[in-house]
Amino acid sequence: MERSRIYVDTSVLGGCFDSEFAVWSNGLIGDFRAGRLVPVLSDLTAAEVRDAPEPVRDLHQELLLLAGTVLVVTPQVTSLVAAYEARRVLPAKFRADMSHIALATIAEVDALVSWNFKHIVRLDKIRLFNAVNVELGHKALTILSPREVTIYEGH
Repeated sequence: MERSRIYVDTSVLGGCFDSEFAVWSNGLIGDFRAGRLVPVLSDLTAAEVRDAPEPVRDLHQELLLLAGTVLVVTPQVTSLVAAYEARRVLPAKFRADMSHIALATIAEVDALVSWNFKHIVRLDKIRLFNAVNVELGHKALTILSPREVTIYEGH
């Protein structure tokens, strides 16, 4: 069976060091380390962790070694973000959040995971993002929290 490709946004990395999210974020990292799931990262995540605490940067570096793919922002991604903006899925100041969605959509990952419940992991926003995706000929994107994705046995 092919391993699922999971796009990891920056909140998941930080979640490894946050008492509220650590069990599930670290469980997901454990799944990546065990080879049960394949992490997909982006140059956007790399830019966001550049100023993060050292443990978050170190974890990002480790995941880069495990990553099946590191996605880059392309004109296709930028165009999809512009479509999200035009349809007012999120205000323009949250372009980075929309870019994570667009990167994962274009790459056709199995799921995007995030702890961002305000702009990403929220039913109404998921529906709006996917309405745009499908309208423009892309597949709908599965968006979940790490808690819903990890198969790690340690919890």
